[in-house]
Amino acid sequence: MKRKTIALLLFILLFAAGRPRLGARDDEIWDQSLEKLSAMAALVDQNYFQPVETNKMAQESIKGMLQTLDPHSYFLDPDGFSRMFEEQKGKYFGIGTQIQKQEDRLVVIAPIEGGPCWRLGVLPGDVISHINGESTKPITSQDALDKLRGPKGSKVNITIARAGLDKPLELTITREEIPLFSVPYAFLLEGDVGYIFIRNFAETTGDEFKEKLDGLVKQGMKSLVLDLRGNPGGALIPSIEVVDEFLPKGDLVVSVRGRNRIYDREYRAQANNQYEKMPVVVLINQGSASASEIVAGAIMDHDRGLVLGEDSWGKGLVQTMFPVASNMAVALTIAKYYTPSGRCIQRDYSRLDDYLLDKVAADKPREVKFTSKGRKVLGEGGITPDIEVKATIRGYTVELRAQGAYFTYARKFFTHQTPLSQKFVFPQEAAGSGPVPAGKIQIGKVFVADAAVLSDFRDYVQANKLAFEAEAFKMCEPEIKRELEREVASAVWGLELGWRAFELSDVVIRKALEAMPDSAKLLN
Repeated sequence: MKRKTIALLLFILLFAAGRPRLGARDDEIWDQSLEKLSAMAALVDQNYFQPVETNKMAQESIKGMLQTLDPHSYFLDPDGFSRMFEEQKGKYFGIGTQIQKQEDRLVVIAPIEGGPCWRLGVLPGDVISHINGESTKPITSQDALDKLRGPKGSKVNITIARAGLDKPLELTITREEIPLFSVPYAFLLEGDVGYIFIRNFAETTGDEFKEKLDGLVKQGMKSLVLDLRGNPGGALIPSIEVVDEFLPKGDLVVSVRGRNRIYDREYRAQANNQYEKMPVVVLINQGSASASEIVAGAIMDHDRGLVLGEDSWGKGLVQTMFPVASNMAVALTIAKYYTPSGRCIQRDYSRLDDYLLDKVAADKPREVKFTSKGRKVLGEGGITPDIEVKATIRGYTVELRAQGAYFTYARKFFTHQTPLSQKFVFPQEAAGSGPVPAGKIQIGKVFVADAAVLSDFRDYVQANKLAFEAEAFKMCEPEIKRELEREVASAVWGLELGWRAFELSDVVIRKALEAMPDSAKLLN
């Protein structure tokens, strides 16, 4: 690249939507600014003690400029642009497996059914020790994903270490198109109460959500728990499509207003005769942001259902992508969005560390608005739920999870590699095999981590020299029980039923079930 790269990229950034018509004096200032930028690039290029990467300098210059604006205007380099494109489109090209870094091991959580890894027999619990001959020990999960993904039809070599095999498996895998489901879990919780989890908002979310709703209704669903916890947001339009399922045609979902009036717009529900009469409870927490807050805000402001959990993140800014190259773009904040009651839920970001780390509303009077039925709601600090329920997890429980203790134990339990598990008969083994042998325990439709299982797990932790503190273990037993029930259920019946086992004992879910009758009353 030439020495004017920085100035030219900044020119593209600032005037991606077209250079504004300025007065003569402004034109002069603009020309002087470009000359200064070009001169600075030339100075560095000519005088720095070693050759400079002008492309990298240009990208860092853009990042630095955007940081002076707000926390949500940012630059997408080629890697970031590729990841954003995959998330928004709901698909990527790769080998089709969920992975997780557990200490220095890159562990397969589950191969995606029908994908390349699944067809080649890759199993949950397999360790990917090398990618194209390079060890995975020093790299992060994101680095591994970047290495495993690539152009459709290209090949990648992976080395698999599997318990019980004398030598590693060497696999050459052809990358294929893999769907990224944004609505991964949907099932009945208890009775006729359904549950749907939305991970993020992508182009496919509206269709995925509609399909899950229709499927649960066929199973008898009469009310819904909509889980948006940890959902960081994403595309605007899919969030509107989700809300549209619950609001009558014409109801305002969200409005957008900015300094440039070309971005001002109101988004309203477009259809009737969907799920306008179904009671709904929406779950949020501090990880729920942006599009998630649009959904929760619309449900709350129209008194359409109850919102339960913790204060959401508080992102009320809207970004538009401006391409600056074929594989680079700038996400620039162009407006604020407002919930149907007229509130903007953006938190104060004047103190950036507080904004990024505290994730709570500022301790000052907040904007007050009112719902359709006159209930008071607050702005300028995220969505404050109708019913506050805090979910906590102790540090020791998290430490064992980070070490992969629950996942690895569950896989060993499922394959009868622990003393207790040798007494169990799993559904896959019992099918068509006749009566259960004397002294064996057959698992039916659920798995319960009772005292014997906890003791077996404790022995496993100690035998494998994982983090063990007797007092901490005793204190965390209820949390450890939930973790084990999820992982064993996932091993036996699959990830969705493992998630269901985990959620059924969740304090937030239990409170949502209790609150459903009150949500139904709002419909009257």
